[in-house]
Amino acid sequence: MISVEQGRKFAREWVKAWNDRNLDEVLSHYTDDFEMSTPFIASMYGEPSGTLRGRENVAKYWTAALAKLPDLHFELRDVLVGVNSVVIYYKSVMNKSAAEVFTFDESGKVCKAAAHYDSL
Repeated sequence: MISVEQGRKFAREWVKAWNDRNLDEVLSHYTDDFEMSTPFIASMYGEPSGTLRGRENVAKYWTAALAKLPDLHFELRDVLVGVNSVVIYYKSVMNKSAAEVFTFDESGKVCKAAAHYDSL
């Protein structure tokens, strides 16, 4: 079970790592074989399923995304906590509202994440 404070701590660390453009720190929150789904994987990276698996594959996508978005800045708006999941609601790139669902494994690392946006 994830506490509200654990969820908020994760969210603050995750947003800070992105805003610092520290990909190693971002990736430290995930398992080696995690799954990431976002419409941007399809539109910016050319993977029609919108899903990538594995730290190495996602790292390549995120490296490309950071290169395309030099002004990337996230603004944390809210954090919701579930049994083994956290939802972060934030202001994302291109002034989009975003909600990202993170599912955690028994070690406390993210094993699955899915991003959602108000517009594409």
